[in-house]
Amino acid sequence: MVDGRRIKVLAEREPANLPWAELGVGIVLESTGRFTAADAARAHLRAGAQRVLVSAPSAGADVTLAYGVNTDAYDPAEHVIVSNASCTTNALAPLASVLDDLAGIEHGFMTTVHAYTQEQNLQDGPHRDLRRARAAGVNIVPTTTGAAKAIGLVLPNLDGKLSGDSIRVPVPVGSIVELNTAVSREVSRDEVLAAYRAAADGKLKGILEYSDEPLVSSDITRRPASSIFDAALTRVEGKHIKVVAWYDNEWGFSNRVIDTLELLARD
Repeated sequence: MVDGRRIKVLAEREPANLPWAELGVGIVLESTGRFTAADAARAHLRAGAQRVLVSAPSAGADVTLAYGVNTDAYDPAEHVIVSNASCTTNALAPLASVLDDLAGIEHGFMTTVHAYTQEQNLQDGPHRDLRRARAAGVNIVPTTTGAAKAIGLVLPNLDGKLSGDSIRVPVPVGSIVELNTAVSREVSRDEVLAAYRAAADGKLKGILEYSDEPLVSSDITRRPASSIFDAALTRVEGKHIKVVAWYDNEWGFSNRVIDTLELLARD
């Protein structure tokens, strides 16, 4: 029971066997982490759903959305399997979009310093990634991220221009992404800050937050923005620019999942 409403709970290993048609389910949120590829997610369609939102990067998805950044890419007539990308891609996308519009990103490198996740080991033990095999709560763990590659699905003009890594750290939630770029024209630090402030107050309001505060990770938990721009950490040297944004990798991303579900439900 939730708020007096009876909610049916199901336990089924195969999505195709779920009673979506019987229950009148139109949109399925695929968040198990096991059926992220589009071919696997389509099992929900065979079970009677009309559309699937995958809350992760999805190989073969009809479209990848970072809500608020490329929302207009969604075509309800064409897109049935929709990916919400990842928390890091959703944090990186506003950061990259504003800078690319301002100065033109030629190439760049991103690093996310990310709270540890359930995919890591809590004690040293077997794992396909020997770094992630180490105890998450007591180690800084360098690893990989697909966010830099996925940004090309959200912002096609940046496809192939960014690469990146992830560093997992022993905090339960709260992450930060740093984007270092070479741009096509020189701009001042003041111009960079003004561009992010304007975007946070305008076209990316609610998605991008602008902050002058001396933030640490615990300050940004439960903030709903995808990306919290840290103005004080901005660096500009000629045509090289570094910008940094915080993000609640759980709460912030969950807000974008809800936004995207509502977008799909409208159509």
